[in-house]
Amino acid sequence: MAINGVHLIVFANEKGGSGKSTTAVHTAIGLAQAGRRVAALDLDGRQKTLARYLENRRETAKRRGVELASPEFAVVNDGRTETFEEKLEMLTRDVEFLVIDTPGRDDDLARAAAGRADTLVTPLNDSFIDLDLIGQVDPETYKVKRPSFYAEVVWDARKARAKTDGGTVDWVVLRNRLQHLEARNMRRVGDALGELSKRVGFRVIPGLGERVIYRELFPKGITLLDLQQLGELGISHIAARQELREMISGLALPEAAANAA
Repeated sequence: MAINGVHLIVFANEKGGSGKSTTAVHTAIGLAQAGRRVAALDLDGRQKTLARYLENRRETAKRRGVELASPEFAVVNDGRTETFEEKLEMLTRDVEFLVIDTPGRDDDLARAAAGRADTLVTPLNDSFIDLDLIGQVDPETYKVKRPSFYAEVVWDARKARAKTDGGTVDWVVLRNRLQHLEARNMRRVGDALGELSKRVGFRVIPGLGERVIYRELFPKGITLLDLQQLGELGISHIAARQELREMISGLALPEAAANAA
């Protein structure tokens, strides 16, 4: 384990708009809902999306007079790796999992977190634009030509982790927003990801769909697992809730897959 026997789940992607913070915060809350001891750390001191979501959740619980399972959390505001290490030590004292949301850019904090990861999660929109982050494809055949720069970043992180404590990094690529793609393009992206996964070494699992509900719930800080706070659910909400459960299960966390559902 990376620190204090805690499993570190790091969400990282240098491209914006991939659903990174959304999947990070829902994973943290999903684990808390399942009774796991979890904390969260937001390394994006500017946007603070994960931290703001959890702050909203606390305010909703206080305003409504209800209990909402929620992880303890902190933010690294100054961008310093020394502060990151201090927050790591503080948050990993009595938990099983620490969920870390990194900035949507290449910086020292993102690399430091990747080097500490037990599970490294890279959400991608299901398109060749996002795929280009980890692998370049031939414009005619759509076959993978070579890994891209981010695959090299992960390779460096894996080497750093192995050197630090002999541990391994389970790299997971999330395919987000699948249902809005034309079928042929979806197959091409899927084929390229499958080929690249064998060359670079990552697992591919389904992520979250492009659903308005995820954005609508942000001001309240609640999720589709908070059934008593949601009222009547439509079919799309039920489908989205199942997506969330399957995503957390697909991460294959220690003793967490069955409990998260």
